[in-house]
Amino acid sequence: MTLVGIEAVRAAAARVAGRVVRTPLLPCLWADDARPLWLKPENLQPTGAFKMRGALNAIGMLDPATRSHGVVTHSSGNHGQALAWAARAYGVPVVVVMPDTAPAAKVEGVRALGAEIVVVSPAERDARAAELATERGMAVVPPFEHPDVIAGQGTVGLEVVEDLPDVEAILVPVGGGGLISGIAVAVKASLPQVRVIGVEPELAGDLAEGFAKGEHVSWDQALTSRTIADGVRLPSVGELNWRHIERLVDDVVTVSEQAILDAMGRLARSSRVVAEPSGALTTAAYVTRPEAVDGRTVAIVSGGNADPALMARVLTSST
Repeated sequence: MTLVGIEAVRAAAARVAGRVVRTPLLPCLWADDARPLWLKPENLQPTGAFKMRGALNAIGMLDPATRSHGVVTHSSGNHGQALAWAARAYGVPVVVVMPDTAPAAKVEGVRALGAEIVVVSPAERDARAAELATERGMAVVPPFEHPDVIAGQGTVGLEVVEDLPDVEAILVPVGGGGLISGIAVAVKASLPQVRVIGVEPELAGDLAEGFAKGEHVSWDQALTSRTIADGVRLPSVGELNWRHIERLVDDVVTVSEQAILDAMGRLARSSRVVAEPSGALTTAAYVTRPEAVDGRTVAIVSGGNADPALMARVLTSST
């Protein structure tokens, strides 16, 4: 299985330039002096998450004749919004298969961008997307297990090493593994000494278990669905993503549900950053897993499409 190379990531950077926000690195004055922390706020993207990068690169790589028939994907929200945004930019139809557990705010976000939505159970979404692609002659743009998607997400890593060349550790949230795969490719190509660390919820820690065992592990969907971090409620990372992770990632850690909620509040109050639960994973790890990182650290805030009711609860809590 061929891994994505740095040249593909650099080509993706040129392809998405001017279409995505080149998000800054925000220093955190509340961080430990011995472990300076910067945030990479991908919640500032037009659709509220990093997923725009991979979606734009993947749809841009399609043959024009193929692309004209439209694209289809499955997503809990962020990738669906990103692909809908990219498809609108290219003027082609898009269908997003969404699980019936997806937050209402994300469903409405996908719909507002002009996508046709098909709602299924979480276990059916991959198969239904494949069926629709066959029925309608559409191209499938998966949320994480695709080289063009991985290359697009890797542009986050390119920006980090350009803006902070003396970075020592990068914390990356993990669901399907597309973001951490791309970031690891980009970072290790120029700064192999930098530690790339994945972060999962304890309730969806399939990669952490597999990484410790040295094998690709899958959890039951019923287990991963327990976490509040809806963007990472997946039974496993993709096979292609696992191949990148096992070769390029240094560690994977997990955080509790309370740590995720506390991190959402800390980001909002102390850094003025709105993060959904999945986007707060890395800050939760920085705070509660200090043994995992040392030195100058960047935490990727992957998205900010938080449920308004949850955000209100977080902000009114005493934590």
